[in-house]
Amino acid sequence: MADESKSTGHMERTLQTRHLSMIALGGTIGTGLFIASGSAISTAGPGGALVAYGIMGIMVYFLMTSLGEMATYMPLTGSFSAYSTKFVDPALGFALGWNYWFNWAITIPVDVTTAGIVMNYWLPNVPGWIFSVTVMALIFLINYLSVRSYGETEFWLALIKVVTVIVFLIVGVAIIFGIMGGKPVGLSNFHYKQAPFVGGVPAIISVFLVAGFSFQGTELVGITAGEAATPEKSVSKAIHSTFWRILLFYIFAIFVIACILPYTDKNLLNQDVSNITMSPFTIVFKRAGLAFAASAMNAVILTAVISAANSGLYASTRMLYSQAREGYAWRIFGYVNRRGIPIYALLGTMVVSLAAYATQFIGPKAYNYLIGASGLCGFIAWLGIAISHYRFRKAFLKQGHTLSELKYHATGFPFGPVFALALCIVVICGQNIDAFVKMDWQNILITYMGIPLFLILFFYYKIRYKTHLIPLDKVDLSRRTKGESYEPEDD
Repeated sequence: MADESKSTGHMERTLQTRHLSMIALGGTIGTGLFIASGSAISTAGPGGALVAYGIMGIMVYFLMTSLGEMATYMPLTGSFSAYSTKFVDPALGFALGWNYWFNWAITIPVDVTTAGIVMNYWLPNVPGWIFSVTVMALIFLINYLSVRSYGETEFWLALIKVVTVIVFLIVGVAIIFGIMGGKPVGLSNFHYKQAPFVGGVPAIISVFLVAGFSFQGTELVGITAGEAATPEKSVSKAIHSTFWRILLFYIFAIFVIACILPYTDKNLLNQDVSNITMSPFTIVFKRAGLAFAASAMNAVILTAVISAANSGLYASTRMLYSQAREGYAWRIFGYVNRRGIPIYALLGTMVVSLAAYATQFIGPKAYNYLIGASGLCGFIAWLGIAISHYRFRKAFLKQGHTLSELKYHATGFPFGPVFALALCIVVICGQNIDAFVKMDWQNILITYMGIPLFLILFFYYKIRYKTHLIPLDKVDLSRRTKGESYEPEDD
């Protein structure tokens, strides 16, 4: 297969199970956990934060099992965009694909800018843009070489994050029981003042937003399925462990932070990567007597933002490639070189990301609007996964297939996708309620700009090409899209 791929310029299936598992895991661990988790405890109290992250974690688990069922049956590079085209309506696939590509193409500049801020912790006199451009060049090189170089890089970057969280949990438990850092703290902070629940249901809903952004990126495993060596095995294994990862790395970590730091601690409100000394992780490590905690956490956060930028470039490149293969973008973006890289899609995405990065120097307002426009894109993608899976399962049974034919079964159908759909709508609508209360139209525009942009794309394609919701008995369940096909191995 490898030789054929090189000669015909097809995508290479070289990602192994360990790569996909770490990519899925790395997608959930980032600045959302290392920095923003403290604000969730401060807002809703320890109990409220755990409830919000728990509910959001369950929703993400349902979404990932939905994606897993489709990706193991039909592993395509376009993932949920391609599934929407095949199972729902080509207009939805068109809009979702461009929505997701835009999301990552605009997020890459945010990540590399953050990398520059993080590096200024050690080298404050060096302009941050030098570090940002260096990271841009680095992630381009990684993605230019081969899909395996991307997989290996993500494997090791994710491993650093995983080890950090595990060490944090061990140290945190030692502090709770008084083994390190002085007297035992126990669960006293869970009934301190208004704890465990502060602010009631509205506070929990507001934490949904923080939790939702923290979990963005878990869907990357669906995109990597198109280049996995054995997707029917590796994708299901990566997704199957999602629930336990969320439980361990988020729920347990927030529990440890909440035990050690009261919700009234002003340091929990810090969400600024430039002030790493106030990260909940750093404070806990310092309490245990680890003097190098700030520098160590700064290094970990640097790996997290490089990992996010690297994955963002990979995901947006593959989505642009898929859009071209489906006829939604210029055909040149569907070209694959002899190393299995959609090189023009990579170059095109890089140019857009560099242009977006440059806007912060040319016009800061324009840059803020770009970031605002991409804010809801991840949640819109999750909506697409839920809708596509619901339609896929219904069409699969309608056309006479049986569930035994599926290599992987999504958990709790139809409740799973319906619950995910409903919660995503709640999160999207609740992004900035205060702006509506105060009738702050500029804030409303920045926050919700992604919705009209998505609807413009959807209705443009629908009206121009007169597309309709595909009847269940007409849904294309063949394991092929333009330029890609997959036949599973025999058991």
